[in-house]
Amino acid sequence: MTIHETLAAADAHGEKAVERQSIYVYEAPVRIWHWVNAVSILTLALTGYFIGSPLPSVPGEASANFLMGYIRFIHFAAGQVLAVFLILRVYWAFVGNIYARQIFHVPFWSGRFWKEWLHEVRCYTFLARQPKKYVGHNPLAQFTMFLMLTLPLFFMVITGFALYSEGAGRDSWEYALFGWVFSIWPNSQDIHTFHHLGMWVILVFVMVHIYVAIREDIMSRQSIISSMISGERLFKDRED
Repeated sequence: MTIHETLAAADAHGEKAVERQSIYVYEAPVRIWHWVNAVSILTLALTGYFIGSPLPSVPGEASANFLMGYIRFIHFAAGQVLAVFLILRVYWAFVGNIYARQIFHVPFWSGRFWKEWLHEVRCYTFLARQPKKYVGHNPLAQFTMFLMLTLPLFFMVITGFALYSEGAGRDSWEYALFGWVFSIWPNSQDIHTFHHLGMWVILVFVMVHIYVAIREDIMSRQSIISSMISGERLFKDRED
């Protein structure tokens, strides 16, 4: 929903537009998940990189070092935190407000969605000057987050626990829930490779996400970064 539609609804109910310049969008559970997710992804990316490319050596006697073991432990712990909060985030998509559901679906059937999606593409490629103001995510952001964050997160959790079950054993709950992954890719090295590629998909998204959030905060004259702290989306002016 664009800001103009929200303000029009407010006007229809006799509310002053100036009182609606700040709209509560992101509820506390969504904001908490956002930052826990960010820290977990950063931790997983760093430790995952060293798991894939181990350090050539460590100082001192081998018996006095457990560096890679600690790195693996941190990786597994961060993965479990990511998985738990992802489950909680799915739950909140059902019980939260309409903006809590946006990253879990894309209205592919909507012609209006694709028209607005194309407009956002033109704005980001500097072919259009006036970005629209949306209360929640704009169509391009919704589309990108679904394909490059939501789906990859589920993929990484599933493949991560499948790989963990190799060490935990066939009698573990991890293998009971995720062992079916090996029926798709019998060679676990393939799963390692796809899991590694999934990390880069998410990291590319993170870099683009940070750039776009800063750019949108400036170009569209609405709060983007601070809204994930306060939950309030502040619109700095109203276009007629």
